[in-house]
Amino acid sequence: MISIRHRAGVNLARNIKTAMNFRIPFHRVNWVNTSFLFVITTLGVIAAPIFLYLHDLNWIMWSMFAFYMVATGLSITLGYHRLFSHLSFKAKWPVRLGTLIFGACAFENSVLHWVSDHRRHHKHTDHDEDPYDITKGFFWAHIGWILFKLDAEQPMDNVKDLRRDALVRFQDKYYVLIAFLVGLIFPAVVGYFAMGGMVGALAGFLIVGALRVVLVQQSTFFINSLCHCVGNQPYSTRCSARDSWIMALVTYGEGYHNYHHEFQHDYRNGVKPWNFDPTKWTIMLLHKLGLVSNLRRVPTSKIVAAEMKEAQRKAEVRLAELAAQDGTLCEHAVARVNELIEKLKENLNEFETSFSESLESSRETLKRWRRETRALMSGLGELRLRSA
Repeated sequence: MISIRHRAGVNLARNIKTAMNFRIPFHRVNWVNTSFLFVITTLGVIAAPIFLYLHDLNWIMWSMFAFYMVATGLSITLGYHRLFSHLSFKAKWPVRLGTLIFGACAFENSVLHWVSDHRRHHKHTDHDEDPYDITKGFFWAHIGWILFKLDAEQPMDNVKDLRRDALVRFQDKYYVLIAFLVGLIFPAVVGYFAMGGMVGALAGFLIVGALRVVLVQQSTFFINSLCHCVGNQPYSTRCSARDSWIMALVTYGEGYHNYHHEFQHDYRNGVKPWNFDPTKWTIMLLHKLGLVSNLRRVPTSKIVAAEMKEAQRKAEVRLAELAAQDGTLCEHAVARVNELIEKLKENLNEFETSFSESLESSRETLKRWRRETRALMSGLGELRLRSA
């Protein structure tokens, strides 16, 4: 206990010293991004609440705020992310145009730049080439990488497929104009007529514009930061990505980040029926309407195999940790978990064989594996309680 506290104290002192010696590299600040984010955040966090305290909004303005929240949020998650970055499905021009227009209104850059950064993130997750590498710290992954350009600008040679789309080229060329006109000025114009006069215009600009931009941006930023720090890793521990159902609630289903990093081309992030994934549901609706097609899905067998291997790995790691401790644990519980681990190994071999032979047998294997995996995790939980 003393050594743990000592190490914690040393680390704290080191962090304080680093903070005191920290110097902002002003010559590397991206002043355009920094200035805009400072202004829009100030307007959204300070000016907008003051305005709401002083003035009441009518139902038209609240309806427009809700529409813009959903339209810009889904344009990032459904459009920028799952459609353009990962090619998880194909979309007809109305869907592409809509997500490009309202995606610009989120002020998160043009789709070409957004996708280029995101594809590098997946290719180099947790390494230097990752634009929002979490190993450089929470602040860097959250927003620092936007404020500072510490490395040479990366070539955009990973979006050649998107450059063939005329709508994408149009949005990239006129991104700033679209963002300001549709994202800030248009809500102000509607507010002017809907509420009457400059108070209505200010309502549109501050609430539908600035406040909404801040909320949408922060939800995106937290995926890059928080979902690489907090949550579960049921599918893989090869990188820092984690599943967070809390983040899924405020990001239209993007919070299931561990699944997404393991199976990035799946149009679903929340793959389980009970997972909250409005982006997935919207894609399914658009598919029924004939507006999108070629939905890419990871086979259930591959998902189950990943869960099985990860559950087995975690159990083995935990047992190794327990074995290194004093013999204060229930030997029967340890033996039981060892037995279940061996059963998982057998199930994995049986699962791979049965899936190649017949669909029905693979389903039965899935059901049995799920029961035994729950028993394994329950046994592991019992060990944790007994060791506490």
